Amino acid sequence: MHAMFPLLRETDFPAITRRRLTTLQANLGYKCNQSCLHCHVNAGPKRTEIMQRQTIEDLLRLLQHSTANILDLTGGAPELNPDFRYLVREARKLGAHVIDRCNLSILSEPGQEKLAEFLAEHQVEVVASMPCYLEENVDAQRGDGVFEKSIQGLRQLNALGYGKEATGLTLNLVYNPQGASLPPPQAALEQDYKKNLFEKYHIEFSRLLTITNMPINRFGSTLVSKGQFDEYMYLLKSSYSEKNLQNVMCRDLISIDWQGYVYDCDFNQMLRLSAVIHSKPRTHIRDLVDVHIDGQPIMIADHCYGCTAGQGSSCGGALEN
Repeated sequence: MHAMFPLLRETDFPAITRRRLTTLQANLGYKCNQSCLHCHVNAGPKRTEIMQRQTIEDLLRLLQHSTANILDLTGGAPELNPDFRYLVREARKLGAHVIDRCNLSILSEPGQEKLAEFLAEHQVEVVASMPCYLEENVDAQRGDGVFEKSIQGLRQLNALGYGKEATGLTLNLVYNPQGASLPPPQAALEQDYKKNLFEKYHIEFSRLLTITNMPINRFGSTLVSKGQFDEYMYLLKSSYSEKNLQNVMCRDLISIDWQGYVYDCDFNQMLRLSAVIHSKPRTHIRDLVDVHIDGQPIMIADHCYGCTAGQGSSCGGALEN
């Protein structure tokens, strides 16, 4: 695995600062039942990092006392954390909107048979990775048999009302490009997804979110190995759109690692590029209770061009249509 930060450290990306905090994005651990080629977390079945109960209590305390009203749960497969359901229950009691970034195949794993029902009961928004509506493309990126399990998972969620407008149960799908290219326009691709998934599998969903592959960790290392890194960085930089700078996710979000330390975004977390808050170079969520971080600088490097290229990219999909 190539070290990516040395290739990204020097940058001319514009300086940006924080606005009001709305979202806590917490990585509950790097363990996953899949090992996807595009995964910037390097998650997989052999990873052992997991958020412990005390850190989860710290997270709930911050959620209660900060301005954030959205809890966005990531991994790995966040559901593999033994305290996942406890955290969801307690966050909902606090009135937070909870997002589960679900890989769909987790719904058929042993011990997760009632997971879909749990998510529906607590009105958790499901954001599900689905990099294509074609079986061969999904399996090539995520592993043999993953597409079939994903379709099974989507059918489980649809049966509970997910993806159907009248129920209020949101099911969003996530598209990542297969290689070193930018995502196509989100709105048009969403229509293709809806048409193909409904006609072939009777699957319904709420929205499609297109996310640019970041040149870090597993994907970045693959670019270097194939001699495509410089070409991909040129693509990101030449596609820069200044208007996307106003809506990048790091302005309203903090990313929290499995140990409780704070980063400006999930990508910075994977590069170990810690947030600098009130001149403190390494901040734990325990130190953020009742602390306002509006106006604080955001740590940047060359990978930030991935969020501002073309139509833009965030954990909520394209920044413009």
